[in-house]
Amino acid sequence: MQNRFIDKLSHYVDLSVDEVAALMRATTAGRKVAAKTDLIREGDRPGPVFVMLDGWAMRYKILPNGSRQIMAFLMPGDACDLHISLLAEMDHSIQTITAARVATISRSEMDEMLDQHRGIARAMYVAQLADEGTLRAWIVSMGRRSSLERVAHLICELFVRARWSDVTEAAFEVPFSQIILADALGMTPVHINRMLRDLRTRDIISMRRGSISILNPSALASVAGFDENYLHRRARLP
Repeated sequence: MQNRFIDKLSHYVDLSVDEVAALMRATTAGRKVAAKTDLIREGDRPGPVFVMLDGWAMRYKILPNGSRQIMAFLMPGDACDLHISLLAEMDHSIQTITAARVATISRSEMDEMLDQHRGIARAMYVAQLADEGTLRAWIVSMGRRSSLERVAHLICELFVRARWSDVTEAAFEVPFSQIILADALGMTPVHINRMLRDLRTRDIISMRRGSISILNPSALASVAGFDENYLHRRARLP
């Protein structure tokens, strides 16, 4: 069975046979998790490192008025919170969007892998830096991009990230509602719908339930002002 977590880390560093074996042992016992399940909640004591083997999840916060802000999407191959155990409690929640298969690596096991395997440690740090780059791009979107640019930019980002999961065509699955998109982009579902309709009218994308097809990638990137450099796909350490 393909292990997308190992595939992702191997993209950053040439992992040794022993390092691949250690990662495989740590993630073999992935558990099935239903959609809309909190893996951990704001205020909880930080626990293990979660690894998304299949399915999607999200980081989010609930504001005092009950509204929700989504701060990141987690896709197959992503790991959560390498250093969160240094804090006393979680400052956000993580919830599955779809049915998922999630591996949990205990803090002691993760520390041992990082100490004993230099390649794993370097790859995990690069992956974390790429996550931080993505967060910075989201901040720029919220602060300076127009509504249409925000929507186009997120579609570009998800498409590029999905290509690490063997997406080879211009169509890819977006397994969540326009409400989730709205909560990620700081917009209303009605406004999101208008922006998507605008992109469809221009023949840049087409849509069906749970799927977006990019008909004109260069036009979409132009609308978004998209530059994938912040995803650091070309980052590779010896």
